[in-house]
Amino acid sequence: MADAENKKAGTTKKTPAKKTTGTTTKGTPKKVAAKKTPAKPVSKPRKQAAAKQVSEPVETPAAVNQPKPQDVKQKPYDLVLFGATGFTGELTAEYLARAMQREQFTWAIAGRNKEKLARVKKRLESINPACRDALGMIEADVSDQSSLDAMADAARAVITTVGPYILFGEGLVKACVNHRADYVDLTGEPEFVELMVERYDDLARKNGVRIVNCCGFDSIPHDLGAFFTVQALNKGLKKSDVLKGHIKIEGFVRAAGRFSGGTWHSAVHAFSRFREFNRMQKLRHQKGRSSQSRKVRDVPFNLKFRNELGIWGCPFPTIDPQVVKRSARALPEYGEEFQYGHYVQVKKLPRVLAGAVFVGGVFALAQFKSTKNLLLAAKPQGDGPSEFERARAWFKVAFMGERDGKKVRTLVKGGDPGYAETSKMLAESALCLVNDRADLPKTAGVITPAVAMGQPLLERLQAAGISFEIVEG
Repeated sequence: MADAENKKAGTTKKTPAKKTTGTTTKGTPKKVAAKKTPAKPVSKPRKQAAAKQVSEPVETPAAVNQPKPQDVKQKPYDLVLFGATGFTGELTAEYLARAMQREQFTWAIAGRNKEKLARVKKRLESINPACRDALGMIEADVSDQSSLDAMADAARAVITTVGPYILFGEGLVKACVNHRADYVDLTGEPEFVELMVERYDDLARKNGVRIVNCCGFDSIPHDLGAFFTVQALNKGLKKSDVLKGHIKIEGFVRAAGRFSGGTWHSAVHAFSRFREFNRMQKLRHQKGRSSQSRKVRDVPFNLKFRNELGIWGCPFPTIDPQVVKRSARALPEYGEEFQYGHYVQVKKLPRVLAGAVFVGGVFALAQFKSTKNLLLAAKPQGDGPSEFERARAWFKVAFMGERDGKKVRTLVKGGDPGYAETSKMLAESALCLVNDRADLPKTAGVITPAVAMGQPLLERLQAAGISFEIVEG
């Protein structure tokens, strides 16, 4: 779920990205020999990969043009977190500050306001005193492309929480592709993802860069949950049989929590641009249809009571099905034919109808500028749920999978979906890219979390407390 800085593009003074503080990590045990970086005359610790690939890596269509080690220059930081002063950005920074106590990485927080960055850093020092000397700060602004270029050039991977991404996201993707920095975000905006695939996938593959969208609640529980369910369905099969057959998976989401102003703004913008997204998606699918050997499609619309779960399954028009199907197109273990259905769990039918009326009303109002502005004004950017509210929030995604007569049920569950778990998923995705690199699938391009990181990320999330379990089968 996208968070947003309180930002109006082009209204701030343009300043190039500037590193104001930053040294290497102190107080964390060294696990491997330090390497020297040309940017600073200090040692930079590296960590051996924590999670091992347990299944044989799969060669995907994106597995091309990986840069050789000698082609990748050393950079001052492993990670840079852009948008650290926003609501979700600060939660992600807190998670990374705690992560420093268990694994080694160098990092910096980035944003357009130096004073706000300093306040965030001071708070992080209270969580982990090592941040006083180890944490850098970088000034960068979405309205100044040169500052984004300099920031990407300083990092092996960039995390961004600055949205709505359709308005503020492309410049950083461009910078990361050009400067060979991996990228993760938490967008839930379908049009933005389609645009990035269209404009930057080829160059990202050529440069060996992983551009990974949707690394929060949109859409890691669903993408990695479907990946986990496919593994359960394929268990015991010969490799030759794994590549054949028909797989059908349906995901059922249930959650409790409150969304922030940034999430609301991203949703309204996505609704208002639905026609543009729909046209773009049709054109891209027509281009790729002739080269697509695997059939990937939606489960037909189906509103009915699910006895196995004791709920109504109401089709849920989020970005998650788009992400799951992109993974299915890229990964051969999803079979010759793959279907996915995505639903929200509802106990009583009247709630289904009430939810449909609410979403339909917001969608309709978002199509007109005057009513769209009223919707945006209803919930300002920068606010979010309290710590007490986040502590009471939770999510569960149940999956029902079938493969040639075999059936399984799996469950992904965790805490507050919009913020506590989203910041965890986002941070763990970035840490996976920099610290588990040797175990990652050999891929590049604008790709999904399952394609980019697969099993190593799944193991990281399990170790971090997000549950993936087989319930039946």
